[in-house]
Amino acid sequence: MTAADAIVLAGGRASRMGGVDKPAIVIGGRSMLNVALGAVTGCAQTVVVGPHRPELDPGVRQVREVPPGAGPVAAIGAGLRALGAEAAPRVVVLAADLPFLTEWAVADLLRRSDQSGADAVFAADESGRPQYLIGVWRRSALTARLSRLDSLVNQPMKALVPDDTVMVTLDGVTDCDTDDEVRAARAVIDGGHDPGHQRPPLLLDEARQSLRDNLSRLTPYHTELFEVAGAALAAPIRAAGPLPRFDVSAMDGYAVAGDGPWRLRADIGFAGGQRPVGLLPGEAVRIATGAHVPDGTTGVLRDEFAGVTDDHHLRRLPDSPLRGDIRHRGEDLERGDLIADEGAPVTAALISAAAAVEVPEAAVRGPVRARIIMTGDEIRASGPLHGGQTRDSIGPILPELLSRHGIRTVDRVHLRDTPHGFDEVLSGTDGFDLLVVVGATGSGAADQLRAALSRADARVLVHRLRLRPGGSTVVAELGSGATVLGLPGNPFAAVAVLTALARPLVEGRTGARPARPLLGPLHNASEIAGPIPRIVPAVADPDGGWRGEPAVRTAHLGGLLGRDGLVVVPADAHDGALVEFLPLPG
Repeated sequence: MTAADAIVLAGGRASRMGGVDKPAIVIGGRSMLNVALGAVTGCAQTVVVGPHRPELDPGVRQVREVPPGAGPVAAIGAGLRALGAEAAPRVVVLAADLPFLTEWAVADLLRRSDQSGADAVFAADESGRPQYLIGVWRRSALTARLSRLDSLVNQPMKALVPDDTVMVTLDGVTDCDTDDEVRAARAVIDGGHDPGHQRPPLLLDEARQSLRDNLSRLTPYHTELFEVAGAALAAPIRAAGPLPRFDVSAMDGYAVAGDGPWRLRADIGFAGGQRPVGLLPGEAVRIATGAHVPDGTTGVLRDEFAGVTDDHHLRRLPDSPLRGDIRHRGEDLERGDLIADEGAPVTAALISAAAAVEVPEAAVRGPVRARIIMTGDEIRASGPLHGGQTRDSIGPILPELLSRHGIRTVDRVHLRDTPHGFDEVLSGTDGFDLLVVVGATGSGAADQLRAALSRADARVLVHRLRLRPGGSTVVAELGSGATVLGLPGNPFAAVAVLTALARPLVEGRTGARPARPLLGPLHNASEIAGPIPRIVPAVADPDGGWRGEPAVRTAHLGGLLGRDGLVVVPADAHDGALVEFLPLPG
């Protein structure tokens, strides 16, 4: 990856906060300036622009914009001059008011800068709002843009933004501009149930295992199997009788006794009909597949091997193989044989296999019952859109997506953005095993889920994911036993994470056996991989394996059209790397 320097902006007047030293505000045991410095530890040189801070490491260069408080453009200019003529080809520019920023987010921007060659790569929050003070610039482009301005004093950042720009949606890039936002950030981090910044994010496999191991099991009950597809057996089931129940014909043809030729009787044995009377040696009777063979039968001569003469005699055709073609009583299963063990998912195959041996009912856990909660004042499900609103493009399809993973949707509601809107939702879980929350999982002032989980004393199992997109995902268990799955509001991220986590979540709640992953080579992994694992759409390759989509527009699901599924791409993967494939529901 191309070398980079860093400019951290730690001045400004913080007028909306009464002029406090905003970068020095401590959230979660660290000042916001130290959060920014921690995010750029991999940079060659770091310049902090703002008032002198004697506590900083001597290796960090400190300068001041002129005049002090002249705005971010002036501060960037001062920082670039301080880097000197030997500055690296790339420059990371960060504001020091980002309590949730991580080094992985910066690494992602650097990777995209290398890949795109754009003049500047900026972060965008989950709503798509650009964050121009979280970006990576080509140094030459930044120098050129600054030189075009008559004055750097009190210029808006948009005056500096070049035409050749790439926006990257990232988690944890919300800034703190007001006292309320600082309090909200502290509630998230300091609540003790942390949602993700006191511990490193979990890798996808770690998160899955946490769900399987730590979610509370649903209470088992006894019911008819055909009613509970998606559940899992809470106890083994065994055959109540043999399979087949009696000797039956395996083919359409003739039941025969002894060696041929045979005299063909006029009666016929139909499956499910009355059993023909016993055969004497040299006799044959027409018989259908599945019919109970008569006593005295020594074999079944299938139709394609049989010839019938005009005088109603049956002969075996020349060169026909000698076959029995009888399924004997109990040859598949005897009474008491194991059909399926505890933890087996209740699928169509299991329901059918159990019914065949007279086991229509069993003890099960599940299926998981879900309530879907769409969040955000800007989301509208139906009717005309008003200013600032956007269409709910995933709420209507979530019940179908959930059902493909064995989860039954009971209810779907919309929740407005209010400070305590989630408290009632989290306390009213009767009739639901799972709350699927879309949005409100980030760290912004409007993202209230994490603070509500803290107030509810929820047990957080997955605080964040080391995955792009989807890093803001949270999974928790409430005191009632209900699971909360908090998905990012970004449509592609929500669907991708749901596809990756739904099955392990069901396994954790029902005790179902873990599904086997579908693995294969990703032929263009090096185009996609970066410092953080990614999940992207993919198509099957004619030679086997898959090809992934390097660039994904995450604000909608258009990138899934014409694709066969998703692939989970490990960090720094090379072409041909073995990856997990997640089929898309039809």
